[in-house]
Amino acid sequence: MKKILFPLIAVFVLFSAATAQKKQDAVLKVLAIGNSFSADAVENYLFDLAKAGGKKILIGNMYIGGAPLSLHVKNADSNKAAYSYRKIYSNGEKKTTKNFRLEQAIKDEQWDYISLQQASPLSGQYEVIQKSLPALIAYVKSLAPQAKLIYHQTWAYQQNSTHAGFANYNKDQQNMYQQITGVAKKLNKTKDFAFIIPAGTAIQNGRTSSIGDHFTRDGYHLQLGYGRFTAACTWYEKLFNTDVRKNAYQPDSISATEARIAKEAAHKAAKKPFKVSQVRL
Repeated sequence: MKKILFPLIAVFVLFSAATAQKKQDAVLKVLAIGNSFSADAVENYLFDLAKAGGKKILIGNMYIGGAPLSLHVKNADSNKAAYSYRKIYSNGEKKTTKNFRLEQAIKDEQWDYISLQQASPLSGQYEVIQKSLPALIAYVKSLAPQAKLIYHQTWAYQQNSTHAGFANYNKDQQNMYQQITGVAKKLNKTKDFAFIIPAGTAIQNGRTSSIGDHFTRDGYHLQLGYGRFTAACTWYEKLFNTDVRKNAYQPDSISATEARIAKEAAHKAAKKPFKVSQVRL
């Protein structure tokens, strides 16, 4: 019996080691179909966080500035080469290809996750979103049935923002945030999305900290350092289901306190995606 048992144990150990190595070598592949808000969130610090956490990631972003869901649907229907395809490979190499089609990007990799989002002026308007979102979901699923869909919950504008779309929310940040959150809550209850990326709640959490309402660079796009880092931390925690506060990475351009605020804001958003949590830093 012992002679039989020892080889079986050895095989089990080797199999377990091979499985663990395969997981370690696996590259998480994420594609965002968005605009400048997806660029703010995934193109800058997400790769660095993954690398520091010992994880491998490949990031794609299909970019058109200000693009709403309706434009993505229109481009899908016409197969229009309208996108700037920004790609960050698992070795950190970055490549941008102009005049790219949605179909090309969706078929370019075996994506694990594909993210969808609405343009910021319309991000809190559920009825408008529902006019285009089902068609885009169907299109993506037809081309990438293996991919899980996720929804990028974007952020409310800075209170003094001059963006014309702020009028949709009576130029009130809390009103805009609550409407964005309301949309995310409804979408979270459907079976269409694996989960919500609560970047909007993370930014709102960060605004309760000593940084205050200074998370954007122009009233709506994220501040280049701690602003973008907060969004990237939220994506990291949700994609890898791990506490971003335990990740040692921080951009050189921000202070240790700003990095702690960003990570705390993101972590609390991941725990409570539809409610503002105080960040006491």
